[in-house]
Amino acid sequence: MKLFFTKMQGAGNDYLFVDCRKTGCLPRAAALSAVLSRPHYGVGADGLVCICPPVLPGGDACMRMFNADGTEGTMCGNGVRCVAEYLYTHGLHRAVLKIDTPHAGQRILRRVGAGRWQADMGRFTPFAPAVPGAKPGSAALCTADGCFAVQCLSIGNPHCVVPCPDGLPTAAQLARRGAALAEHPAFLCGANVEFVHPVSPACLTVSVWERGSGATLACGTGACAAAAAMVLQGICRRSTPIEVQLPGGVLTVCISPDDTVQLTGDAVTVFTGEVTV
Repeated sequence: MKLFFTKMQGAGNDYLFVDCRKTGCLPRAAALSAVLSRPHYGVGADGLVCICPPVLPGGDACMRMFNADGTEGTMCGNGVRCVAEYLYTHGLHRAVLKIDTPHAGQRILRRVGAGRWQADMGRFTPFAPAVPGAKPGSAALCTADGCFAVQCLSIGNPHCVVPCPDGLPTAAQLARRGAALAEHPAFLCGANVEFVHPVSPACLTVSVWERGSGATLACGTGACAAAAAMVLQGICRRSTPIEVQLPGGVLTVCISPDDTVQLTGDAVTVFTGEVTV
């Protein structure tokens, strides 16, 4: 069977997008994601996204996202912007689109420039990890690399935010600490991990370790979680755009007084192709 795909990226976070609006989700999407996402041996990507028929009233499409290891993700901030851009350039030429997700509800996206979308990401919510005495929003987690004061937030998926006032970890440290925290027993289903260095109240630098994918150039929901954590710590302000600098590019996050989050960034087509599967 020939599979036609479009490779797209947001801030360097790249996925293979398959238009499944007429057929429904690919039957072997998880396995295909694990095979096709492999660099050198596959197409190479952070995962696979199936653009499926909408499931909620008023929806334009439904996004199903699979990580590079084949596990299904619950939300993807960069992926959902790319879905909006794909729909916009493939027949739904509208400035406002509604995209459903199976686990995180419907997201509204607004076109704010050529190849640039703002996504309403819903409210962030603190949660308590499964460790004795942990309170919603904060915890102390220990790994072989040391103990870390972290903030635990959900943006439709779980995040473990590690403040780094003295600077971001090296690539080797990111791999060790990111993997250990992402798979920490405190997170029953794993977590995405963000290491955050505040540059100013309006600017953060962030490195990411995504569950199911490892080190990635960017994470949209991770940028939201990082900004929300810094707002809770009093470092950043609500209702003010926060520039989040990631290895693959810059995303803009705004945290509203009611804890709702807006994420703005690019959505770029890299190339289209076909592969026999």
